[in-house]
Amino acid sequence: MLKAKILLIGPSECGKTVLANFLSDTVESIGTDYSPTQGVRILEFESQSLGSGAKDSACEVELWDCAGDFKFEACWPALMKDSNGIVVVFNPDIPSHLKEVETWYSTFISSQGLLASQCLLIAHHKPGSGADTSRPQLASQLNKLPLIHSNLEEDAEEVRQEFRRYLGNVAQTLSESREREEMSIIA
Repeated sequence: MLKAKILLIGPSECGKTVLANFLSDTVESIGTDYSPTQGVRILEFESQSLGSGAKDSACEVELWDCAGDFKFEACWPALMKDSNGIVVVFNPDIPSHLKEVETWYSTFISSQGLLASQCLLIAHHKPGSGADTSRPQLASQLNKLPLIHSNLEEDAEEVRQEFRRYLGNVAQTLSESREREEMSIIA
C-alpha cells in the first residue's frame, strides 16, 4: 500500500485544523473555541478507493496539520522533508490571506518543485460567511493549481470527494515514481 505525507498549510485561523479533523474523520474535541496549532499535528488514516489510475486503490495518509504562525518558520524544512503533497488552506474573505498564500506557495511548493497535481488550494469559508465561489484574485503562479471552495456546513461531502480525488493524483504520482525507481534498478 502506498503511503503519502500531505502537508496542510496556510495562514493562522483559516480553518486548517477543522478541515484536517473532518478529512481524517477525527474529532479531537467538541466545541468552537479557537486553539492555534503549536508546530504540527499529525493525523494518520487510510483512504480507500481514490478514483485515480493508481494501481493501489487505498493509501495510508499522514496529514500534517501545520501551524500557520510564522514563529514556527524554523521548523518548516523539517516538515517539508519527504512530503508528497501540499494543501494550502486560506480564507478568501480575509484580504491578507490572499497575499499570504504567495509566501506559502514559494516556501513549500516552488522550493520543492512539486507538480500541480501534488498541490491543492482550498478556499475555506467559515460558517455563515455567504460563500463566494468564484476564483479569488491570486498571484499568477497560483492560477495553475487546482482550487476548491470549502464550506463544511453546506457541501461537506463534496469537499471530501474533491480531497479523495486529490489524494488519487498524489497516489498516481507516487506510483509512477516508484515504477521509475524500480525500472532504474532493473536496468
